[in-house]
Amino acid sequence: MFKDRHEAGLQLAQACLHLRSQDPIVLALPRGGVPVALEVARALDAPLDLLLVRKIGAPSQRELAIGAVVDGEQMDTVLNEDLVEELGVSMEYIRERAAEEVEEIERRRRLYLSGRSPVSVRGRTVIVVDDGIATGATVRAALRGLRRREPARLVLAVPVAPSDTLDLLREELDEIVCLERPYPFGWIGRFYHDFRQVGDDEVRGYLDQARAGDREDDAADSSR
Repeated sequence: MFKDRHEAGLQLAQACLHLRSQDPIVLALPRGGVPVALEVARALDAPLDLLLVRKIGAPSQRELAIGAVVDGEQMDTVLNEDLVEELGVSMEYIRERAAEEVEEIERRRRLYLSGRSPVSVRGRTVIVVDDGIATGATVRAALRGLRRREPARLVLAVPVAPSDTLDLLREELDEIVCLERPYPFGWIGRFYHDFRQVGDDEVRGYLDQARAGDREDDAADSSR
């Protein structure tokens, strides 16, 4: 469906142009979502930041998400209360795992953004961008954490995702922009000709490009 993440981003940006008048903020899920989000942010003349989220896995099955830690002006821990109760997970375990994930989020913010503080989303239209979604468990936790920060509108924009996953996420969102909803789905990479892993240096490069564009816009505004 897509040559690479940049092409997917260009197509997704066209589908998001109606949001440009809403003074949006674009939040990318690293690492694969960053090149997609860069194209969206450019088209909408919007700031680009990262949405850093780390899963809290169950004690006996670390791949099973019982919650997540979500970056922001303050760290939020979002739990799947039903699953925590069903598995009998202790709050001590959750606090320990959450503390570990907070450290990892802080490490990644230093790595990618030199420790720059997250952009405030309060009262803004927030567009969360990834290169695709499969199950959506971690994204759902991230959206719940964002909602607590009182954005005016919360939008999910992705090139490809299964319809049943989007249906589960819909209650967390004001709008969904998705280019393709194939069935059967499988895995995200099968819809890209080039789905190479995005490296840390590439992430920093994309963010530098976005900030350079912001500075050029500010300079143009000040000269008018």
